[in-house]
Amino acid sequence: MSKDFLGIKDLDKNAIMTIIELAKQKKQEIFNNSFRKKILKDKTLVTLFYENSTRTKISFSVAGQYTGMNVSDLDVATSSVQKGESLIDTAVTLDQMGINYIILRHQQTGAPHLISKYVKASVINAGDGSNEHPTQALLDFFTIYEKKSSFKGLNVTIIGDINNSRVARSNVIGLKKLGANVTFSGPTTLLSKGMEVLGAKVSYDLKDAIRNADVIMGLRVQLERQSGMFPSLREYANIYGISSDLFTLAQKEAILMHPAPVNRGVELTSELVDSSASVINDQVTNGVAVRMAILELLQFGGF
Repeated sequence: MSKDFLGIKDLDKNAIMTIIELAKQKKQEIFNNSFRKKILKDKTLVTLFYENSTRTKISFSVAGQYTGMNVSDLDVATSSVQKGESLIDTAVTLDQMGINYIILRHQQTGAPHLISKYVKASVINAGDGSNEHPTQALLDFFTIYEKKSSFKGLNVTIIGDINNSRVARSNVIGLKKLGANVTFSGPTTLLSKGMEVLGAKVSYDLKDAIRNADVIMGLRVQLERQSGMFPSLREYANIYGISSDLFTLAQKEAILMHPAPVNRGVELTSELVDSSASVINDQVTNGVAVRMAILELLQFGGF
């Protein structure tokens, strides 16, 4: 059993489903205080984010609070990191304070795996470079399962900046284990043919990629990780932006997802974001439930 939660690569189908089933129970606690058992009372959690975040960071903090934990945030911008302290030294310092969970987001691939070797605390990967974002993938799986009840044979299309997306990587790894079919689509500059090695079909024809999909996931264009990949956001939106008209090519009961934040009018039209097919807000709620489940499972046995 591992003390850490570092990637979807480390989980088998049974482990993924265990998290989903526990998350279903935890979701009841989000909007009803009386259901909260505070089973992690007196445990401590620190969020350590070297990259910006709203949903993931706050979601982990809230998940910790709902399970009874003492929660703190280490503000990297005002910490000893600005004095030259290394990631390992920062993690070891937190560990020496008796912290039970370190939630790390870092721009370098493998950063959570690295510090996990130096600390007794449970390290949870909240996104490392362009490698993985495992808790985002799990909340996506939970959301799909709520709406579709099964993964077997589902057609999931992920559209956008695939090459730079840790969300896409974690999703395809897990969805293939769960029995779904995954298609990647996007501009050639943001989607290499080599991504097929992850188990996804690669299509540069947006209409073909959307046609008959059960789940469509848009991805944010990560301008901070690229330069000159396409002439303008307007051109990207015109060619690869998903509109309500394009969405009609999908299955009748198809759902729309996005890890957010959404650049309205770029990846998705506002009309589609706010439509009945959109489960983007459900993803936010489910993110808290999934992270509550992961915190509990790590405390009582791991994966």
